[in-house]
Amino acid sequence: MKILALKYAILSWVCSFIMAILLLMPFHALLTVWGASLFGHYTALRLWKEGLLILCVLGVIYLTFVDNKIRGHTLSRRLVWLILSYMLLNVAWGLLALNQHDVSAKALGYGLIVNLRFLVFFIVTWAIALRTSRLRIHWQWMVLWPAIVVIVFGLLQILLLPRDFLAHFGYGPATIPAYETINNNTQYVRIASTLRGANPLGAYLLIPISLLTLLLARGKRRRLYSGLLAGALVVELFTFSRSAWVGALLSVATVLAVSVRSERIRRVYLLAAAVMLVIAGGAAAALRHNTSFQNYVFHTQNHSAVKTTSNHDHLSALKAGLGDLRHHPLGDGPGTAGPASIYNNHPPRVAEDYYIQIGQETGWLGLILFGLITAGVGYLLWLRRDQPLALSLFASLVGLSFIGLLSHVWADDTLAYVWWGLAGVAMAPGLNREE
Repeated sequence: MKILALKYAILSWVCSFIMAILLLMPFHALLTVWGASLFGHYTALRLWKEGLLILCVLGVIYLTFVDNKIRGHTLSRRLVWLILSYMLLNVAWGLLALNQHDVSAKALGYGLIVNLRFLVFFIVTWAIALRTSRLRIHWQWMVLWPAIVVIVFGLLQILLLPRDFLAHFGYGPATIPAYETINNNTQYVRIASTLRGANPLGAYLLIPISLLTLLLARGKRRRLYSGLLAGALVVELFTFSRSAWVGALLSVATVLAVSVRSERIRRVYLLAAAVMLVIAGGAAAALRHNTSFQNYVFHTQNHSAVKTTSNHDHLSALKAGLGDLRHHPLGDGPGTAGPASIYNNHPPRVAEDYYIQIGQETGWLGLILFGLITAGVGYLLWLRRDQPLALSLFASLVGLSFIGLLSHVWADDTLAYVWWGLAGVAMAPGLNREE
């Protein structure tokens, strides 16, 4: 009896930690910067969710030993063994790089955290969702309520708040910039809401946009959800993240292609999409010499005073990353590329492409393993596409996979924890289909 009571106590606590992470992560950047402005210790505050994750891992390890259902539904999966193999590769390559002085200890630690935390969280949420219904029942409000706050604050930034409003909460050069611009031009401000930046916000919004599109397609609370979706799309637009725009289009198109079963309605959607493309093409041709249009869409302008634009920087970083893959097919170890590489004693290597970063760090083997993991998760979500959570996550994965070609998409704390945590919930059988 004592073992049974301990098991259910651990289940309850780990489930509570998971829910806290999923609910708070959309406000992680704001809360940690604000907390650091009041109490200091910015780096330590940023690691709060990793602290909770460690406790969750310890709990799941114990539950795996004492619970046959968790053990049988996880350790028997090829996907889980692929993830464990990828983790082992990261650790082995990292220790080798550290031994050869190719990476600093701080860069290695940060690199391993960024590369592996979301996969660990995925397995943890999967295991807990197998054994308790709390995550399976409450997943929808864990997605929508934080998203509503993010969307409303983003709209306030667009309509009312001064551009440096977040400076009152400790934003600045030592933490996160209070606002972003296009090519350092203060006339073109990008919205970040409560996330770390405009690009992370644009990627995160694919999750609620996909879910709201699906709920509307299924006739759920149309007045409420259409308003939320409109707000999300407006905020998405004002991030001026072009990769997120395309990602959102891919996600919405995926939802509609799968969920709309009427041939007549599909033709209406196709016709509407064709009309929108024609209008967009005509507008682009008419506005091609307009300075604002050039900045918002192309992130540059004719006769710009900025010598190197973000487009030029991205292309240069991409070429350098591809060169690293060609010359170092085995990779140089976690922390030698991507956001973690800024902590090394040599210039950082930021390819602005998540897949190239994985290749730079773990070589072609690591890139193949990560590709198989992503494809495996996508396949399992596809098999569960009759469930709203699974289909919306599958659709957002299509868009996020594209965004990964243009940014370090899974290196962002909020997106990595929220998407992969929800994916773990979606893996569990018995998920409520009617929400």
